[in-house]
Amino acid sequence: MPTNASAQSRPAHPPISGDAILQVGPVNPAVAQSLSRKFGALELPDAGPAREALLEARGAQIRVAVCSGRVGVDTELMLRLPRLEAIINFGVGYDATDIELARERGIAVSNTPDVLTNCVADTALGLYLNTLRSLPAAERFVRDGSWTSGQNFRLTKRASGTRVGILGLGRIGQAIAVRLQAFGCEIHYHNRSEKQGAGYTYHSSAVSLAAATDVLMIAAAGGPHSAGLVDREVIEAVGPQGFIINIARGSVIDETALLEALRSGAVAGAGLDVFANEPHLPPGLLELENVVLLPHVGSGTIETRRDMAALTLENLRSYLTDRTLLTPIF
Repeated sequence: MPTNASAQSRPAHPPISGDAILQVGPVNPAVAQSLSRKFGALELPDAGPAREALLEARGAQIRVAVCSGRVGVDTELMLRLPRLEAIINFGVGYDATDIELARERGIAVSNTPDVLTNCVADTALGLYLNTLRSLPAAERFVRDGSWTSGQNFRLTKRASGTRVGILGLGRIGQAIAVRLQAFGCEIHYHNRSEKQGAGYTYHSSAVSLAAATDVLMIAAAGGPHSAGLVDREVIEAVGPQGFIINIARGSVIDETALLEALRSGAVAGAGLDVFANEPHLPPGLLELENVVLLPHVGSGTIETRRDMAALTLENLRSYLTDRTLLTPIF
């Protein structure tokens, strides 16, 4: 029988070695380099025989998965990892991971909030200005020689003093609101619950929010609870003089209904940084002049990606040390 001293000398948690850590999908280069060189982690191959072989040989020993918000740990993969304890997520979004199954199994999940809030809000403001003022189209107008030929560029929508409805008043939604207030905008919002002390006009539904404002700014978190939240009814409520900006997740909006509305003039225009099937866009979207398209660059700055990488690795180190996460989702 061990003495008290020998019992106390044992580590409080069984150590996790590199071959029990799995990189799932492509991640930030700095994170990938650290996983390989400093932690000795395994890398899950793409679908095919090599992936199947790794899961057959090593799946039962994997205890920590590191992934990006775009890839995540889905239901199928989670079931192949019976000893999984933690999912370390690079990104604020985690809708690609089966969160409910993780919760049921007691798997800890982290993300990288706060460090990307300002850059995503900056992108939202840029997309807002570019969409309402048609700045990308105006630049093309100069480049293709239309201006020098004597033509005048069409008039656009004033960006200051508008009524903006923010769908999802979380960290990013609030940062967007602050920026838009500097433009003299009137801020309305819809959330799953009213935020006491927010100081903005609350609406009990997305439809009511869309009908009451000039611009619908989508900043809701992704996942099953928000999938299709901006449906055909909400899009119709935006109206032919209104605009839609989406910097949240492509899954939040009915892309088919949006495409039809943009084509028919049921909405004036849209600015989109995210899509349901990235990097593939809905057929026909590229042909439209009343939409501004970005390649999911909301947090895409050198500084923010550096901070996200650092927080991802800090979460991993913390979990390996004492089984805690610095920024747990639950």
